[in-house]
Amino acid sequence: MTSGRSIWKRLPGLFKEAVRGNDIDFTNISIKRAIFLLSVPMILEMCMESIFALVDIIYVSRVSTNAVATIGLTESVITLVYALAIGLSMAATAVVARRVGEKDFEGANITTVQVIILGVMISVVIGVLGFLYPREILELMGGEPELIEEGFGYTQILIGFNITIVMLFLINAVFRGAGDASLAMYTLILSNGLNIVLDPIFIFGFGPIPEMGVKGAAVATTIGRGTAVLFQCYLLFRGSKRIHLTLARIRLNTVIMFKLVKVSLGGIGQFLIGTSSWVFLMRIMSEFGSEALAGYTIAIRVLVFTLMPAWGMSNAAATLVGQNLGAGKPDRAERSVWVTGKYTAFFMCGVSVFYLVFSDELMRFFSDGQEVIRYGSLSLKIIAAGYIFYAYGMVLTNAFNGAGDTRTPTVINLIAFWFFQLPFAYLVAIVLSKGPVGVFIAITLAESLIALLALVWFRKGAWKSVQV
Repeated sequence: MTSGRSIWKRLPGLFKEAVRGNDIDFTNISIKRAIFLLSVPMILEMCMESIFALVDIIYVSRVSTNAVATIGLTESVITLVYALAIGLSMAATAVVARRVGEKDFEGANITTVQVIILGVMISVVIGVLGFLYPREILELMGGEPELIEEGFGYTQILIGFNITIVMLFLINAVFRGAGDASLAMYTLILSNGLNIVLDPIFIFGFGPIPEMGVKGAAVATTIGRGTAVLFQCYLLFRGSKRIHLTLARIRLNTVIMFKLVKVSLGGIGQFLIGTSSWVFLMRIMSEFGSEALAGYTIAIRVLVFTLMPAWGMSNAAATLVGQNLGAGKPDRAERSVWVTGKYTAFFMCGVSVFYLVFSDELMRFFSDGQEVIRYGSLSLKIIAAGYIFYAYGMVLTNAFNGAGDTRTPTVINLIAFWFFQLPFAYLVAIVLSKGPVGVFIAITLAESLIALLALVWFRKGAWKSVQV
């Protein structure tokens, strides 16, 4: 048996191997090593994605409370775009991982092309709506007239250029499904580096670039993401041992297209349920004023940042499930999920304790408004109390998705979010006049319910026989 000391000695080498992204058959190496090699770049990738949100909030919070609230309202709508992108990306990861597990690399390449075509079609339609109706979108979300006039430019740019969001998600999903998680990580390092540099330039103005306020945050983010997408395309055509696109491969394949649509419908429905619930929660929060909304928005950004490592590990589980099922190893796929869930739970417990102790200090870093700090700190404490349930909930639901069983998580989300979370939040926050606390408690209880339902369904094992 390998000693604890030797494991610690091997970690630097394993970390370098994970970041370097060697060509490895994840269906034949040890499960712990496979989880580590996939999780490290996926965790870094997810952290990079979350840094977008934190950087924008740090700078925009210096502009005005309305600017922060604008980001909250806009992103509650943009999450509907994320739902489409993530739903399709789940199908991309599942199908590509299955083809790679079967050693059908040509099938993986053809799938990648169809994923990109679908993504472009979806993002163009949404982009037109974002360009034409930014004020109406903010008004629908309950934004006050002053907020709408200050922030509609942010909404217009972010939704109008949503193609950068969609393609970043989809192509990275292809990389993850193929086991090339390090490539996805590098693209987000590039986009974040640009965003960090460009944010203050466009928000506050520099040289010939005028001060744009909150609109500048959208400009900087779009440039960063757009550059990363171009880099992704370069990587796809440069090629690896698994994915290598050529001009000859760029053609419509209706059979694979419909297969992707079929698998993605469950994923899209799954996240539409979750994100529409999120939109309604933001609408409820807007009833309690800009300070409560801003505090909640900042807190969610902080929470999402620390959820990213857990999402990274759960994405690793999805890849391992898909590739092992493709290789005809369902028992190994199941063991990968349980081991990943255990590691994720350990991490989330530590984060939960940290938030319970240091929530006030964290909020003061982003705002000096007492009411903003109070509401943000309260939401951090209440929501983080259920983090251990979130850990298993994320890993188990992503395992279903990795197997191509997107229907089961959809049903789970429907029960937890629509049938429980929204009625509970409205009852406690509005009817019983408990205010934002009702929303915070509803989030914690709903996520805990997701974990319990996913555990029951996962043990039944029907996901092992899903065909994609």
